[in-house]
Amino acid sequence: MNSFPTAVDPLRLYEQLLLIRAYENAIVQGSTDGRIPGTCTSVGQEAAAVGAINALDTDDLILTNHRSAGHLLARGADPGRLLAEVMGRRDGYCKGRSGSLHISVKELGVVLTTTIVGGELSLAPGVALAQTMQGRPGIVTCFFGDGAACEGSFHESLNLAALWNLPVLYICENNQWQAFVHRREAMSRERVSDWGAGYGIPVRTVDGNDVFAVLEATREAAEQVRDTRRPVLLEALTYRTRGHFEPDDQGYVDKAELAAWLARDPIALCRDRLIAAGQISPAADAELLARVDARIATAVAFAAASPFPSIEELTLDVYA
Repeated sequence: MNSFPTAVDPLRLYEQLLLIRAYENAIVQGSTDGRIPGTCTSVGQEAAAVGAINALDTDDLILTNHRSAGHLLARGADPGRLLAEVMGRRDGYCKGRSGSLHISVKELGVVLTTTIVGGELSLAPGVALAQTMQGRPGIVTCFFGDGAACEGSFHESLNLAALWNLPVLYICENNQWQAFVHRREAMSRERVSDWGAGYGIPVRTVDGNDVFAVLEATREAAEQVRDTRRPVLLEALTYRTRGHFEPDDQGYVDKAELAAWLARDPIALCRDRLIAAGQISPAADAELLARVDARIATAVAFAAASPFPSIEELTLDVYA
């Protein structure tokens, strides 16, 4: 199928996929040579992030997890400031205090990033309740992984959102891996969406490596949350093609499974569809990739040149 969702620029989505991959490759390279602290990446999951974020409105709030670079970049975050934050520099979004795992960008509606598995699920009902009580527009979108769905906070959050009629769009990026443990070793169900249905919440499952399918499914789910002011759960089936935390040799990963998912790389799938539809030529694709690489090179240079915060600055805006 070469048709694309209405009111969307497919090349813009494709460029975001490339930007996220280039950004995280820079993180990987920096972790390898010691310039950047090791962190969690979401390589292979880019379509789930880009499709979902582009279906949201500017008034919508976002809570996300430790694999958040895709969400932040798709929302419009500056890669230079993100890298500065990862490197603990003053020009980062949180002035170098958060590292990669706790970035918040208030001006983009990103309430928080949390490294605590399921931490964002614990907070989503409260944020949605505040939205409702204060009569503010927008819904709350909460990103989490299949690992968090095995936490008590997942079930408590869905139960409360359903009970209190809260406008939360839960998006599970089911990437098949929970740190170093495969989903099959930790889940009694094949789909996270099965659990959501048990709370009377509408659920949908989508191919998380198809950016256009994710966009359409998220649009429909978000519209349902807006109309009903009740929660909806969307599960995007995808795969984390790099290890849990950089650097990681993935010695625990089944090589055949990894190869099968690499053959469905979301960027390659999007590129092939654009070329087949005449939306982009191989030459134009190469130019776009070069432009994205140049942007990331500039971001790396910006972050490296940013100063570290002073000792006095490190204690500002800190509770204790």
